[in-house]
Amino acid sequence: MKEEFDDMPKDYQLRERLGFRMSRISKLMQARLESGLAEHGLTRLKWCVLSGVAFEGHTAPSDLADHIGVTRPVVSRLLKVMIDDGLIARKLSTHDGRGREIDVTPLGMEKLRKCWPMVERNQTHFLDKLSDDERRQLDQILDVLGAGESDRLDTL
Repeated sequence: MKEEFDDMPKDYQLRERLGFRMSRISKLMQARLESGLAEHGLTRLKWCVLSGVAFEGHTAPSDLADHIGVTRPVVSRLLKVMIDDGLIARKLSTHDGRGREIDVTPLGMEKLRKCWPMVERNQTHFLDKLSDDERRQLDQILDVLGAGESDRLDTL
């Protein structure tokens, strides 16, 4: 049986692998965020939609999908749920009257106001561990690692 592994690494250390380490940090950040959002009936994706529309002006479903980095079907399903939840509403486009735009409802704005401090605390919790120079380096490294990779995922 041992000969089956002769061509395999002898010093493999899972916890030192880039993918494992990045996934672990991502999951730690997600868990902190999701537990706070869940108290207000939101998921990370719902937060991404609400903040993308309200804070960043992404009102077209396809634009929102690009912004979040998920496929259009993912956004379509999510928008339906959020409409049913009363968080967002669809309206005719103000530009041409044929397309649809998304708008945050008063309930959605209330959720944004209540969750924003917690979302910001989650970000700050991790970024405060870094110096300003380390933050800039991390941003650059993440840009390099993401360059040329597919932007759209079926989950986030």
